[in-house]
Amino acid sequence: MTPFPYSIDQDSDLSQAMALMEEHDVRHLPVTGGSRLIGVITDREINAAWSVVDAADKTKLKVKDVYVSDAYVVDLNEPLDNVLIAMAKRHTGSALVTRKGKLVGVFTHSDACRCFGEYLRRRLPGGNGDNAA
Repeated sequence: MTPFPYSIDQDSDLSQAMALMEEHDVRHLPVTGGSRLIGVITDREINAAWSVVDAADKTKLKVKDVYVSDAYVVDLNEPLDNVLIAMAKRHTGSALVTRKGKLVGVFTHSDACRCFGEYLRRRLPGGNGDNAA
């Protein structure tokens, strides 16, 4: 999980969101409306939106025009197996992690792969690495 993640306001320009992602090397940004967590935006949504508009219109697009409002939100104490299964069922790349209703982190599919890889190394030490399946 990325603790204390950056977030962006829904009224921000898409270019600001992309710049923030590039600056901090992240692909998911929680979206806020005022002080409330309202969704998530990814680099994919931004690139998809930009691909269908003229260059001049790119500057007019706001985060609120393309963010995902039904983001997967979990409590910090939710068991990891539940989170992984729900992410797979929902076909989502991230879970917004909260504690007492406040954003505390973002758990992504990259985090899931890293966790699983570390688990396998502990469970199967000394593997020769040539069995991907």
